[in-house]
Amino acid sequence: MGIITDIREGKQPGKRVNIYIDGRFALVLDIEVSVKEKLKTGIDLTPERIEQLGNLDRTNRCYNAALKLLEYRPRSELELRDRLKRRGFNQDIIEPVITRLSEQGFVNDSTFARFWTENRESFSPRSRYLTTLELRKKGVAEDVIKETVSGIDDEEGAYRIAQKRAGTTHFTGHDDLQKRLGDYLKRRGFNYETIKKTIDKIWKERGVNSP
Repeated sequence: MGIITDIREGKQPGKRVNIYIDGRFALVLDIEVSVKEKLKTGIDLTPERIEQLGNLDRTNRCYNAALKLLEYRPRSELELRDRLKRRGFNQDIIEPVITRLSEQGFVNDSTFARFWTENRESFSPRSRYLTTLELRKKGVAEDVIKETVSGIDDEEGAYRIAQKRAGTTHFTGHDDLQKRLGDYLKRRGFNYETIKKTIDKIWKERGVNSP
């Protein structure tokens, strides 16, 4: 056992505190953990309690790191888990944090899949096929992916981005348009049939009969 003899602010005032036991530095904690656990000078701490405080601190830091990642945009469970691993948190800390965030509604793969798909549709349409691959890579379950991408209209999406591209690009003729727009649409996962229909439509809109 040891007695807390001092609690001092760390290098980042208001965020971390240094705990001294029997006059010696023992551990550093988030101020949130220190306040929640009601730590103050004169309290006895066993080795087991010190270990527990360390685990609480790591969990709290992991939770706050996850919230910061989620501030930028929704993330899938797999994506969030991988990012937290890269930040040095162990699996036994990450899993309860993911569970807590899920229970609070901050992490939900269905919500993430909808966000991802709607974002793509609004700013940079992909084919249903490519969107499926992207969501699969993010670790989203197959049944969630299937439901989410069911509303994607490949022909509408291909036409929308091809029309925008064609409006800002000079083509020397049909072959040039077919090559450049075709490659552009192919990179976004659209199949041959959809690409051909789209190019023919764009070409006709330019007042030339399709060959």
